[in-house]
Amino acid sequence: METIMTSDPTPAAAGFHMPAEWETHAATWLGWPHNADDWPDKLPAIHWAYGEIIRHLAAREVVRLLVNSVEHEQHASSVLTRVGVDASHVEFFRHPTNRGWTRDFGPIFVRSHDRSQLAIARFRFNAWAKYPDWELDDRIPDLLANDLGVTAMPIQHAGRDIVLEGGAIDVNGSGTVLTTEECLLDQEVQTRNSGLSREEIESVLCESLGVRNIIWLGKGIVGDDTHGHVDDLCRFVNRSTVVLAEEQVPHDPNHRILEENRERLEQARLEDGASVEVVRLPMPAPLHFDGVRLPASYANFYIANAAVLMPTFNDPHDRVALGILADLFPDRPVIGIHAVDLVWGLGTLHCLTQQQPAVASPN
Repeated sequence: METIMTSDPTPAAAGFHMPAEWETHAATWLGWPHNADDWPDKLPAIHWAYGEIIRHLAAREVVRLLVNSVEHEQHASSVLTRVGVDASHVEFFRHPTNRGWTRDFGPIFVRSHDRSQLAIARFRFNAWAKYPDWELDDRIPDLLANDLGVTAMPIQHAGRDIVLEGGAIDVNGSGTVLTTEECLLDQEVQTRNSGLSREEIESVLCESLGVRNIIWLGKGIVGDDTHGHVDDLCRFVNRSTVVLAEEQVPHDPNHRILEENRERLEQARLEDGASVEVVRLPMPAPLHFDGVRLPASYANFYIANAAVLMPTFNDPHDRVALGILADLFPDRPVIGIHAVDLVWGLGTLHCLTQQQPAVASPN
């Protein structure tokens, strides 16, 4: 692989890597929702959905919440108080944002191999190469690096800043990352990094995330306006096991997409050469709103310290998916979060959250 040339050390060169999501968090980051265009006619309901999410998260970790203003913070505090969130477990950061999809514009944290230091792999954000308003969101990693007193390491290739969203990747914390060709290699529809080859993207991922092995899937699910984020279709649940969304209805357009990804995973290898264990996770029945196919998927779960939060859709498959994840995460409860309103924003729990890994306490 070609080496990234930059005047600053890359995270990998500095001894950092991205931990797995199930490793202990110091905090979870979210952005309090405010953009009504993301959830037309549903924003009040979304505030209460956030309250339920934060209530579960705050049971065993700090929730760090981005708000636009004093008034925004007061409204969030009122909602959280009414749903029973312990205020001492919530910290507010007043930084205006365009939207609330913290997974994608928020800091991608990396940690030193001895677990003593935290840094941010500073990618750029351009609203999924689709929407015109992104400048406020793109500033967030630098602002939070300053707030937290950590280094934001700029991720570049040949002098160019690299665009990457957190939902485009999933790591096992041991050297392997999952991603999709549709998202990272597209040069026609939603192009993040024009002109970069597969080999160049692989080099960027290795040097920025501290991985040495990339598993390429094909396309993402129908209705995903990010153009192929992996966190709606396939996720690591431990170092060697993934869950992969499965659509059993042959005429559904997701069926062939997901079967092709299963075929790729059957041939894939982990960083140590071992095969990937694949557990199938059902898809909910197609969900539409105003004639739009929504990207409803149980794979968009979030692994918190206290629980695994999984989106549910008033669907018979809800309990099946909950049971599968419960078997895979015996160390923490799997809790369903009603996401029919959330997914109208074209994302759910994983899209909204970003984990901050814990670091070791100094001796």
